Amino acid sequence: MSDAIRTRVTELLPGIRKDLEDLVRIESVSADPARASEVQRSAEAVAELFRAEGFASVDIVSAEGGAPAVIAHKPGPAGAPTVLLYAHHDVQPENDHAEWDSPPFEPTERGDRLYGRGAADDKAGIAAHLGALRVFGDELPVSVTMFIEGEEEVGSDTLPALLAEHQEALRADVIVIADSGNWDIGEPALTTSLRGLVRADIEVRTLTHAVHSGMWGGLVPDSLIALSRVIASLHDDAGDVAIEGLHAGPAADVVYPEERLRAESGAVPGIEWIGTGSAVERLWTKPALSITGLDAPKVDGASNTLVAAARAKISLRVAPGDTTANALACLRAHVEKHVPWGAELTFTVVDTGEPTAIDATGPAYEAARAAFAEAWDGTAPVDMGVGGSIPFIAEFLEAFPEASVLVTGVEDPDTRAHGANEGLHLAEFEKVVLAEALLLRNLGGLGAQ
Repeated sequence: MSDAIRTRVTELLPGIRKDLEDLVRIESVSADPARASEVQRSAEAVAELFRAEGFASVDIVSAEGGAPAVIAHKPGPAGAPTVLLYAHHDVQPENDHAEWDSPPFEPTERGDRLYGRGAADDKAGIAAHLGALRVFGDELPVSVTMFIEGEEEVGSDTLPALLAEHQEALRADVIVIADSGNWDIGEPALTTSLRGLVRADIEVRTLTHAVHSGMWGGLVPDSLIALSRVIASLHDDAGDVAIEGLHAGPAADVVYPEERLRAESGAVPGIEWIGTGSAVERLWTKPALSITGLDAPKVDGASNTLVAAARAKISLRVAPGDTTANALACLRAHVEKHVPWGAELTFTVVDTGEPTAIDATGPAYEAARAAFAEAWDGTAPVDMGVGGSIPFIAEFLEAFPEASVLVTGVEDPDTRAHGANEGLHLAEFEKVVLAEALLLRNLGGLGAQ
C-alpha cells in the first residue's frame, strides 16, 4: 500500500501544483484593507477546491468582522478518528517589488523552487492537505475537517471567537497544523515548541519641549541618552536577556552547524553570537529581546537640540513554559527600574502571544513519526523548536485539550517566508504531501481516540 500511495502522489503532483499556483495568483494580503476583496476571493477559491473534492459541507465563515475562513467536512469510515487539517490562505504583504527576482504574485519556477508570495506560507499547506486527500478519493481512512483561516498573518485576532462559535464542527481527535517547517532539505521535523511574544512601546521623556544643547547640555538629561541607557540594560555583557524572572529551559539535542548558522542568518563575517547555551537553546527555549523600531530625529539634518522624548519598540520572545503575563510584568518592572535621572516613562503594550510546549507523545505522534520516516526514506523527524511565534497554536490547545496537535509544514531554512523571493522547494513539497497521506493512513488504523 505504501508503494501505491507513493505512486499516486507522484501522479497527482502536477494537478496539486496547478491549484497552488492558482491560489498564489490571488493577492490575499490580509494586512491591506484595499485588498479585502482579494482575501474574500481567496476564501471562495479554497472553498471551491473542497467542493470539487466531494466535501459534504463547505462554509465560508467569519467572526466579529474578521477575515473569511473556510470550514469543510468529509466523513470517513464509521468509528474512524476525525482529523482536522489547518492552514491559512492569507499572505504577508509583498513589499517592494524591486526586491523580487520575479513578480511576487506570478508563481515562477527557478532551479528547484517555486517562487511567489504564499507559495510556501501557507498556500502550500492548503495544497499539501488537498494532495493527501486526493490520494484516497472518496475512500478516506479517517473523517476530515478542513479549517483554512484568513487572518493568520495579522495575528488571528478573531480566531478564539471562531473556535468558540464552531467548536463542535471543529472538534477532532487529531489536529494537523501545516504552518511550520522542516529542519533541513532531506530532514523532516515535527514542531514541538514555539516561543511566545510580548511587544511594547516605551517612551522616555526628559523635557516638555526641545531646548538648545549648548545652553542646557550638561545639566538637563538628554532623552536619547536616557533611552539608550534603558536599552543597554536589557542584556548582560554576554548578550543574555538581563530581565529578572523570565523562564528558560533546555532544548532538544540538535546540532546547528556553525557554517549553516552563518549562511541562514545572513550574519556579516565577523559577527559574534550573543548569549550562552547551545545554539538551539538560544533560538528555541530561552527568551530573546530585540529593539525593532526607534522614534528619534534622523542624523541627516539633525540640529544641536536636546530632544524632549524618544521612543522604542521592544520585541520580547517568551520561552516555552513561561506566560506572556509573567513576561510582561517582568519587562515592565525592569524598564521602570532602569529609567535614569527621574525621566518620565510611558509603557504601552502593543500585543502578546502565548508560547507553546506540546506533549509530543502518544499514538498520533507515533503515527506521524512513522509516516515522516517513510516519506523521507528512513530519515526520522527531528523534534524541532521554533524561535518565532504562532500564538494561535495555543488557542487550539486550549479549545481542544483532548486532541493531539501535530505541527507540521512545508518550509525549509531557505524558504524566506515573509521576505522577498519566498520559495517552495518542490522535491520537499512532494515528500510533505506523501508524509501527510501516510499519516492519514496510519491514523485510520488507530480507530477513534
